[in-house]
Amino acid sequence: MSYHKILTIQDISCVGQCSLTVALPILSACGMETCILPSAVLSTHTGGFKGFTFRDLTDDIPLIQKHWISEGIKFDAIYTGYLGSTRQIDMVKDIMSTLSSKTCKKIVDPAMADNGKLYVGFDQPYVEAMKTLCGIADVVLPNITEACFITNTEYKESYDEKYVDLLLKKLTELGAKSVILTGVSYKPETTGVIVYEAGKKSYYEHRKISKGCHGTGDIYASAFVGAVMNEKSYYDAAKIAADYTVKCIENTITDPNHWYGAKFETALSDLITSLK
Repeated sequence: MSYHKILTIQDISCVGQCSLTVALPILSACGMETCILPSAVLSTHTGGFKGFTFRDLTDDIPLIQKHWISEGIKFDAIYTGYLGSTRQIDMVKDIMSTLSSKTCKKIVDPAMADNGKLYVGFDQPYVEAMKTLCGIADVVLPNITEACFITNTEYKESYDEKYVDLLLKKLTELGAKSVILTGVSYKPETTGVIVYEAGKKSYYEHRKISKGCHGTGDIYASAFVGAVMNEKSYYDAAKIAADYTVKCIENTITDPNHWYGAKFETALSDLITSLK
């Protein structure tokens, strides 16, 4: 395995198996030196828990960045997930410009929406800011809903290949070099991932599990980044991440007490094997 230094920027939900509590172990298991920059600390994620605590760490980010610059620290990849505000997006863009190695891969998961709606707390100014971050990325990993918001396209639950092609075209017009579009489903019993790079489109289709889990987008994105940094092609990385995410869901859905996340740890050995 190649050994790289990766920075991932997203929140810490202390309980709930998402964001940094997913990204750090998955990327580490992929053989990466994984550095973290928390955007906020929450007692739990916001999907189903009540009365959770939230501490915004926005003001800490420039101080951390300044220290890293003084130490000459550079990263081989910078991978962003859930960001809490437009101000944080601007900070992340500055981090990408000052802390990237010459060959750094900038990978953006615009985690802000699903099922046709923005997450609680996000608004149109946030969407506009996210467009600018996606525009400087080497790879963006939106789901269908996020792609619609980023490209000002009407969201549709049922769509055809022409509709997906329009989303891909608009995303690359923003500036993103490559697109990994997740949750693309042309048939009720299947879903899949579109990989779009250098004008070429590939589709990896797999079975659709009707019952989903919280945090699977973070699981997918982290596994994809880990595979890419192990010198897998974008298509192979997208396939590896999809298969791993499905396995995580399969290992979780029979446990009614584990409603808040996916048991991603139970399938890490499968992920590691797929990278060899």
